[in-house]
Amino acid sequence: MQNITRLLLQCRAGFEKEAAGEISDRLSALGIYGYCQLQDDQGYLLFIPHDPGDAWRAVQELQFDELVFVRQWMACTDLLSLARDDRIGQLQAQMDGWPGFTEVWVEYPDTTDGRELAAFSRKFGSALAQQFKRDGRLQRRAPGDALRLQLFVVSGEQIYLGVVPPANSAPWLQGIPRLKFPKDAPSRSTLKLEEAWHWFLPSAEWERRLAAGGTAVDLGAAPGGWTWQLVRRGMFVTAVDNGPMNDDLMATGQVEHCREDGYLYRPDKPVDWMVCDMVDKPARTAAMVVEWALNGWCREAIFNLKLPMKQRYKETASCLQLIDEALVEQGLPYELRAKQLYHDREEVTCHLRLL
Repeated sequence: MQNITRLLLQCRAGFEKEAAGEISDRLSALGIYGYCQLQDDQGYLLFIPHDPGDAWRAVQELQFDELVFVRQWMACTDLLSLARDDRIGQLQAQMDGWPGFTEVWVEYPDTTDGRELAAFSRKFGSALAQQFKRDGRLQRRAPGDALRLQLFVVSGEQIYLGVVPPANSAPWLQGIPRLKFPKDAPSRSTLKLEEAWHWFLPSAEWERRLAAGGTAVDLGAAPGGWTWQLVRRGMFVTAVDNGPMNDDLMATGQVEHCREDGYLYRPDKPVDWMVCDMVDKPARTAAMVVEWALNGWCREAIFNLKLPMKQRYKETASCLQLIDEALVEQGLPYELRAKQLYHDREEVTCHLRLL
């Protein structure tokens, strides 16, 4: 795949510089160097390695799950300009010598202008899959050898053509799990916690790790968007907030409302989950999470780091390092991951699991 020369990385519009800083740092640690091309608020950026062969190497060796600000990625060609009357034929010409693949995805920027390309992308993706199936390019392969053909549409005539191992990329188009807002949830923030579970917990483990009868503490709970998700799973929740909780939630009998500052709250006994969506300096939230972990007050935690206007990538890295160093110093085995979710805004959602 000699014409695969760059990486295309999708992110939340307005966070292109954070994604650029992150990918540059992570790849340099692997000995892959290059530069980024980006525009503010376009929802994606390009990383061009000095050695073109490093583009494919990057999506094989760098673990996608470790990236915070990147929603989806692929190793790809330069931007292709296609004539409307033979788009598929021109794409086939670019793929001479490429191996077969197991699926075809067509994506577009998650921006106001980009979403106007949604209908075209769906129809074009369907036509591509049908043609490539007839040509024998679509084929079943062992999971470890699977390869996804991934296109990124900039306009009806301009497309990036790329590939990525499905196991080392987002499992949803554009890196966005399509979630429906529950009409009886107290606030739209409920979708943040549900999306976090989709990113951080394997679906096969939901029944065990989010089991009915489990216990949880929701710090900064009011009016109850995150508590609602826990209650729906059959868990018993201590909702900590000086503000009022949703009446229907309280009527379930599964919620105890504790009117207290979430940062000062201390549980009487350990719980399965601590979740936190409080607005404060991210370093304060990180320090609070360390305290919960070192005292064994929970087994797992999901929490948001509310980012400053500037140095957002630097602040995120600093907070994650603070947690890492504290737990390593105490010899605690753990998993720590972070992702800027689709339902996040000026924040990053993190998951800590004590092993």
